Amino acid sequence: MSGKASVPPRSTVTLDSVNGDLSVGEHAVLKGAGTPPTIHVSGTVYLEDNCVVEGNLSAENLEAQGDTTIRGNLTIERDIEVEDGQLEVYGAVSARQIDVDAAMHVAQDLSALDIDVGGSLEVSGKTKANNIEVGGSIKAKGVVEAESIDVGGSLTAEATVEAEELDVGGSVSVGGGRIHCIDVGGTFQSKGSLEFESIDVGGVVRLSGSNKGSDIDVGGIIEVEGDIEFDTIEAGGGISITGSGKGETMEVGGRIEVRGSLKLSGDLCVGGEIKIGEDLMTRNLEVGGAFQSKKATAENHAEIGGSIRTIEGLTAHLIETARRSQVYGPLKATEIIIGRESQVEDVYGGKILMRSGACAKNVYGDEVELESRCRVEGEVQYTRNLKVGESVSLAKQPQKVDKLPF
Repeated sequence: MSGKASVPPRSTVTLDSVNGDLSVGEHAVLKGAGTPPTIHVSGTVYLEDNCVVEGNLSAENLEAQGDTTIRGNLTIERDIEVEDGQLEVYGAVSARQIDVDAAMHVAQDLSALDIDVGGSLEVSGKTKANNIEVGGSIKAKGVVEAESIDVGGSLTAEATVEAEELDVGGSVSVGGGRIHCIDVGGTFQSKGSLEFESIDVGGVVRLSGSNKGSDIDVGGIIEVEGDIEFDTIEAGGGISITGSGKGETMEVGGRIEVRGSLKLSGDLCVGGEIKIGEDLMTRNLEVGGAFQSKKATAENHAEIGGSIRTIEGLTAHLIETARRSQVYGPLKATEIIIGRESQVEDVYGGKILMRSGACAKNVYGDEVELESRCRVEGEVQYTRNLKVGESVSLAKQPQKVDKLPF
């Protein structure tokens, strides 16, 4: 057919090619010619409500009013626009611009520069675009590649996602990938290894595998089934890592649990308790609750509000324990301040101050001060000065030595 062709409403027509535009009435069925059935239109295809194309359709533009079904591939050189309806394609879709008011369902691959869907978008194959904007939800079974993805509701991607920007109002689940900037109002979950620049999530972050990025800011909790490398982490709730963590700084309002090691070049500040399965290394350590690790090293300052439990000890430049702390494992520092009525084991330091009522197993320091009612169950060794308050209980006579045993 040549020129401007038209198909009456509620009719069934077989077409091969149209040289020009094609206008199709509502509830019409178009059947393609050849094997596989295909219709080629050199101009624009205009479809009214509830039209069906049996086979592949290619055209310069597609403009539809109402629900549209393509039972084959849809190849459009320029733009696809569907008003007041949904677009369902049984094959693959390619176009420059796609604008669908309601839902869009694609059984195979989807490729376009810009995709704008008011409702939901479902793609069973691969999705590739510069910009994707969806008011409702996205469900993708294949790989998703885009510069920016903006979703008002939820995003579910079974495979990996490669994107520069991801902005989702609700929840996100991806199969891993590389996402530069992630901004999610609810929950973000990656079921595979993820590379990122920043993660900003209002609720919960769940990561799996080997993860690497820069900054994470989460209002709730962070769960990592594997390892993670980062620059900064801020979490209003808690953090759990089944593997190891490596980064610069970490600030957590709740609890931290790491089964492996945690190594930070900067500060670690935790409002609750910390439990580290292996070694902890940080610059400054501030813990509001209890602290537990195999071995802990703070380059500068360590301040613990609750109990301390280590196997190989806590080492820092300055260690301060809170009042009535329970400390299991040795303490080693240039300066150590033991809180009032605390219970500690072996203490090794340059300058050691035990507040009133504190109890230690052994004390070894250059300068040692024991305030009133302190008790040392083992020995006290010092190299320079010893100051003892009233009612101090010593199991052995203090010894001034030339060299301490550490």
